[in-house]
Amino acid sequence: MKRKVAFKTLGCRLNQFETDSIVTDFHKAGYEIVPFETDADVYVVNTCTVTNQSDQKSKNTINQAVRFAANKGLTVVTGCLVNSQKEILENRGDITYVVENKQKSSVFPLVDAHFKGEIVHPSDFKQDLFNFSVVEKGFHTRSMIKVQDGCNNFCTYCIVPKVRGRANSRPVKEVLENIKRVVDLGFKEVVLTGVNISRYNSGGLSFEDLVEKVLELPGDFRVRISSIEPEGFTRKFIELFENPKLSPHLHLCLQSGSDNVLERMRRFYSVKDFIELTEKFRKKFPLFNFTTDIIVGFPGEKEEDFKQSIEASKKIGFSHIHTFKYSVRKGTIAEKLPDQIPEKIKTERSSIIRNLAEDLKLEYRKQFIGLNQKLLVERPYGKSGARGYGEHYIPIALKGGAYERNTFVDVIIKEIADDKEKTVIAEPVQ
Repeated sequence: MKRKVAFKTLGCRLNQFETDSIVTDFHKAGYEIVPFETDADVYVVNTCTVTNQSDQKSKNTINQAVRFAANKGLTVVTGCLVNSQKEILENRGDITYVVENKQKSSVFPLVDAHFKGEIVHPSDFKQDLFNFSVVEKGFHTRSMIKVQDGCNNFCTYCIVPKVRGRANSRPVKEVLENIKRVVDLGFKEVVLTGVNISRYNSGGLSFEDLVEKVLELPGDFRVRISSIEPEGFTRKFIELFENPKLSPHLHLCLQSGSDNVLERMRRFYSVKDFIELTEKFRKKFPLFNFTTDIIVGFPGEKEEDFKQSIEASKKIGFSHIHTFKYSVRKGTIAEKLPDQIPEKIKTERSSIIRNLAEDLKLEYRKQFIGLNQKLLVERPYGKSGARGYGEHYIPIALKGGAYERNTFVDVIIKEIADDKEKTVIAEPVQ
């Protein structure tokens, strides 16, 4: 019988890519990929540690995996929580293997060697940030492409540089070969991802140089850029979005609409710089989609600072805001900053931003009524229609008809449903 392996991934798209790659390794070796909540021979948990809440979710998931394994399966824990709390996890005694990020690509050979009776340890395997298989079997319609890892910014609230290391860029040739492979495998969308992709630099080529070369590749596919810092943009980069292959969407991290807070966060831009950047894009592409992250309750954030975040969000017109309540991360500069904000105030501010985000989402989506979009089908519903994303990265529900997963369909937006999700309803272009 085939051995069974189950996965649970927490956190960023980089983690998602790395899990998909590991899934491919197991799939190609004949393992059966099963849901996390079912019986399996191996449970792999890819953790996150970006916030205290992420830590708790990761630990809860690890506890689940240990219970599911129940002495008859292996539990493998990897990801950023390992890099921040490795000794604690190893000392638990109920996790089979604890694997750091630099050896994450070795999860499959580690497990396979175990089942062959070999005595192995994660440190026996090569450390390589980019030694991941091309994704053939994963959990996503789109294929994420890891182009960069690590960060040199050291924002005062962020633990990521300590768990992911310093900035490191994948060679251009490897990135292009990876994309060629996944396009040949039938993927219609690739997502360029990393920890701080705006700082990509390999062989003297910048991130915009990399994107330009990706867009030159043949094939019927589109390119989307994952979360990116608002730095290093040039006119050339903006003009690259004239190419229909490049999705007119950026998840551009604002974090705060107050210059005072941004300075304490050690961010390298002003609110004015950020707004002017978005205006340059919107001047050329009026419907360009900006989504963002905002941290509320950062130490010393006064009511006026918070109001400035609200005003900046309205001025920019984000279609989605991922809101975080600031949480203390041990080992960061912000841990020792004065004027920590009470949890009650953080919760209140978070609620206000979330409500604002819902209003902005509806306002943005209404602009598409009567316009065409190229939908990539992700979830077909038999003969009842399908769901997926348009090129502006807005989720769309397609009414009626049978559609194949991972195919493009030209649609026209008809309405925005009056539901909690503000569902965008479309029909196929006749």
